[in-house]
Amino acid sequence: MFWEFTLRLLLAGTLGAVIGLDREYRAKEAGFRTHFLVSLGSALFMIVSQYGFAGVLGENGVSLDPSRIASQIVSGIGFLGAGTIIFQKRSVRGLTTAAGMWATAGIGMSIGGGMYWLGISATILTLAGLELLTVLFKSVGLSSIVVGFTTTDRTNLIKVIEMVTQKRYRIVSYTTQEEMHGDVRIYRVSLTVKIRMKEENALFAYIQSLPDLTLTSLE
Repeated sequence: MFWEFTLRLLLAGTLGAVIGLDREYRAKEAGFRTHFLVSLGSALFMIVSQYGFAGVLGENGVSLDPSRIASQIVSGIGFLGAGTIIFQKRSVRGLTTAAGMWATAGIGMSIGGGMYWLGISATILTLAGLELLTVLFKSVGLSSIVVGFTTTDRTNLIKVIEMVTQKRYRIVSYTTQEEMHGDVRIYRVSLTVKIRMKEENALFAYIQSLPDLTLTSLE
């Protein structure tokens, strides 16, 4: 069974890495190495739960439930996925990556259990959910962006808010700090907006076109 187990680990790690490459391309918190290890580890735990205790099954009074380790993988990956979720400026980030890691663990479990086509099919569907659905619903889906800028002209603040309101974007948070540098008053602004992905460039272009304004951050 050595080569059979090795094949399962290799296939599980490869499928996990494929999903991780998508997250790496999107510059997300968990990349291909993390997804590779999650899938590989899940497959390893499944193999151990199924075959690792075969030597003690003949002992009197010994009974094993192979599904117990599998159930612990499901809850354990939940803690790992929580580490990829970030709450920043009243905006939650990383939920999709956390869900992807959970799905990757399931793929590793299926491969470790010998259900190859199930794991491969789940990988294809996971990639479709991450990429294909993004393309299909790009015109209607909303994403959160955080824009930071500084300006010496207070009217620029009003113009930006008016533009966001007119376009019916949703303002999640808005903070302004005033700083004095000599005789110059500088307004430091952080704006979190929910916006359609195809309209992000228009918002950035408008903000950068305003006089006496410098874009400092974009997330």
